[in-house]
Amino acid sequence: MIEKVLIANRGEIALRVIKTCKALGIKTVAVYSDEDSKSLHVKHATEAYHIGEATPAKSYLNQEKILDVMLSSGADAVHPGYGFLSENDDFARLCEKNKINFIGPSSDSMDLCGDKMKCKAAMLKAKVPTVPGSPGLVKDTDDAEKIANEIGYPVMLKSVYGGGGRGIRIVNTDQELRDGYESVTGESMASVGKSAIIVEKFLTKTRHIEFQMARDTHGNTVHIFERECSIQRRNQKLIEQTPSPVVDEEIRTRVGELVRKAADAVDYTNLGTAEFLRADNGEFYFIEINARLQVEHPITELVSGLDLVKLQIDIANGEPIPFKQKDLKMNGFAIECRINAEDTFLDFAPSTGPIPDVTIPSGPSVRCDTYLYPGCAVSPFYDSLMAKLCTWGQTFEECRLRMLNALNDFYIQGVETSIPLYKTILNTDEYINGELSTDFLKRFGILDRLTADIKKDREANKEVAIAAAVIHSEYYKSRVKSTPETSLHWKNKLGNS
Repeated sequence: MIEKVLIANRGEIALRVIKTCKALGIKTVAVYSDEDSKSLHVKHATEAYHIGEATPAKSYLNQEKILDVMLSSGADAVHPGYGFLSENDDFARLCEKNKINFIGPSSDSMDLCGDKMKCKAAMLKAKVPTVPGSPGLVKDTDDAEKIANEIGYPVMLKSVYGGGGRGIRIVNTDQELRDGYESVTGESMASVGKSAIIVEKFLTKTRHIEFQMARDTHGNTVHIFERECSIQRRNQKLIEQTPSPVVDEEIRTRVGELVRKAADAVDYTNLGTAEFLRADNGEFYFIEINARLQVEHPITELVSGLDLVKLQIDIANGEPIPFKQKDLKMNGFAIECRINAEDTFLDFAPSTGPIPDVTIPSGPSVRCDTYLYPGCAVSPFYDSLMAKLCTWGQTFEECRLRMLNALNDFYIQGVETSIPLYKTILNTDEYINGELSTDFLKRFGILDRLTADIKKDREANKEVAIAAAVIHSEYYKSRVKSTPETSLHWKNKLGNS
């Protein structure tokens, strides 16, 4: 049984894993870079070890250094979180070789899931529908252009080693394809040191819907409902919700069976996510398996009542999943907003620096997973995600209103954030009516509407400021004739203003 877990990650996900380990009586080992010496995950872990410089390559991606800490600390398991080494089959294999329990799928399964072409072939063999596209890797730009003309533009160029929205380009012409091919190849080489490209049909007005899945070492597979992840920017998710507005019980059961087939096809164990594109005609197409705990796992926990990190640890311990598919019931609605440190009006450019002050939202059915505290900093070396703000409600509207109130309560000083964008989105009729798609921002002119909302807020604040100035001016004039009665009058009036 697992007794000590090293968390090969940082930030809010490291804190998230530590919380479950503490609840289970499991000791934790944190690792940190120069940049993270004062981070909360370092303070909350049982032990903490410095592993290198701020750049990920010299710290959180340094497999040998992390292995040294695992061995010297006596950790018998490692939780990779998400990002960094979480889907690196070489790291999983290194753990296996050293008899350290990797809390995730096997290295062979991860290797298969990480190669989009091999994974697609496995899905086709298992009769899981996939997006039309190239039958294998494209050899060069000429080959890619030939396939694109056969299936018709627009198409997506995808690196089989991409992830998190990286290594993907949507192109509409032969010239865009040639330019995009070089970009995708370069991104992939910079990210993982290798490149291989496939071409897929780009489906318009699609929804990105994923299913949380779990499979134990005894061959038991369940899905833990779906998450709608259609609101994105640059192919990276911004807002997730569950249930999806377009998934009813019949669809959930039908696609859930595809999820089971997908897990069996790659001999998957532990938690993972089967991701689908839903075309405008209602058809679901498998796109990939994310072989890790997802960023958006909290909303699944809110509607299922499960601790997914605990479930990961139980499966890693060799225990069977303690429930059947029929035992799982979806309760209510949940929304997650990814609070990013970025400037929406500068093409979502990262915004970094110290955080002198912060107020974290709280209240009934409000959950905020974050590494923020007054006096911390947002580093330029890591992902811009600062917090995951989640709300739950018995109805979608209750959940949405709770989220709007929580966003209003969230105060982060020092950096630009995505909070204003989310307020605009959640107030649109299109979002309320469930008219979601991966091009939601562009399709409904959300950035223009955000600009209008900000202008409107500024005008309202200006009117309030003028009214307050008038009241204060009258107050100071009245002081020359002040009496206890007039003092009480102005005290009340100033308080109301």
